[in-house]
Amino acid sequence: MTVSGRPAGVARALLLVAALAVAIEASVFIGWAVLDLLDLSSERLGLGIGTAVFLAAYGLGQLIASRGLLRGSSWARGPLVMTQIIQLLLAWSYRDVAAVPVIVAMVAGAVVALACMLAPPVTQALGADDRV
Repeated sequence: MTVSGRPAGVARALLLVAALAVAIEASVFIGWAVLDLLDLSSERLGLGIGTAVFLAAYGLGQLIASRGLLRGSSWARGPLVMTQIIQLLLAWSYRDVAAVPVIVAMVAGAVVALACMLAPPVTQALGADDRV
């Protein structure tokens, strides 16, 4: 169900949870970018700046898409689903490192966001624009 073009009811609640999970993840990526810039050294200047720019852009992109998701824009779900799958793969790549809390946080955030974005009420609410 939509109200004034925006999802309502259960779909709205699920989108809010997904957007919150993604916003937290995005904040971590932006914070990571800032920390990377603060840790620059002359030996890795180019790599450090490049990594920081990528992480900041990735985080900002997630924030923009999560805002679109809150507004009920169906375009936002595709990029966010893709970033959550990337995050799951990234967590899998850390499995040999002793960073269990980081892995758990990455997987939990991605699973919550994916479950909410792919839930049937959200799919119906966001798909309502496509049937017009």
